[in-house]
Amino acid sequence: MELKHFRLIKTIAEEGNIANSSEKLFLTQSALSHQLRELEEQLGFKVFHRSRNKWELTDEGAELHKLANTIHAAIEQGFHSIKKINEGTKGLVRISTECYSFYQGLPTFIQKMAALYPKIEVELILDATHQPVSKILSNDLDMAIVTSRPASPALSSKALFEDEIFAIMHREHPLADKPHVEAGDFTEAHLIIHSFPLETVSVYQTFLKPNHIIPVRISAIPLTEVALEMVSANMGITCMPQWALTMFRIPEELVFKRIGKNGLKRTHYLISRVEDQSKKYISEFISSFEEDFVG
Repeated sequence: MELKHFRLIKTIAEEGNIANSSEKLFLTQSALSHQLRELEEQLGFKVFHRSRNKWELTDEGAELHKLANTIHAAIEQGFHSIKKINEGTKGLVRISTECYSFYQGLPTFIQKMAALYPKIEVELILDATHQPVSKILSNDLDMAIVTSRPASPALSSKALFEDEIFAIMHREHPLADKPHVEAGDFTEAHLIIHSFPLETVSVYQTFLKPNHIIPVRISAIPLTEVALEMVSANMGITCMPQWALTMFRIPEELVFKRIGKNGLKRTHYLISRVEDQSKKYISEFISSFEEDFVG
């Protein structure tokens, strides 16, 4: 039996006659009678007792009618569930990152998301860069990329990848001949950072501050191209991971030095609220993000 046969039995049983049933099923009375006759021949028994004004189910037909109701209810419930699931794929994801370099890779990812998941809107919140964790906890932000796993039980975190920050300087800089730079080497250095406050600068927060070092001069240059030009002119040193420079032309006179004997490494985490994990559009966003950024 096919689904159309169950619908036919259910409709005739509810309407009680072939005339009303044919209108509801958008079939002629002749076509409806033909379908029912073929079905009864296939089954080997009568489904309805026929009279001019009333069609009544046989005992066998009554069982088929029960089955038709069960199937119809299951289909309705299935489509209701699918609708709910589909509705869950729509939503706004507000995202930020405490590392400005990460913004370079996000536009391409957002374009991909727009193609794969047109119902998911992604918004970059640059103003939250200096305080992404608190912004997520206050519901002003949905996700963020950070370099330290938050301790709050209200937040979920997924490790994305590990990178290493290098000190970038001119080959004639006084520190260029050293195998690696130590915290004390920054005391007399002109450090070029992306922006203040210093607590958001990885090399300061994880390397200089613990050693109680503050460079003699610090300049905030928000444009990477300009920062590289200044370093190329031997006007200072900057610190960043190599992957953040893939889209820029690196002058030949620049050298990369490890920070500390073992290098300054960090892990990037994607954080979001635990309570949002059950939202389908959030889980799909996280899954796609991991595919693109997990190293």
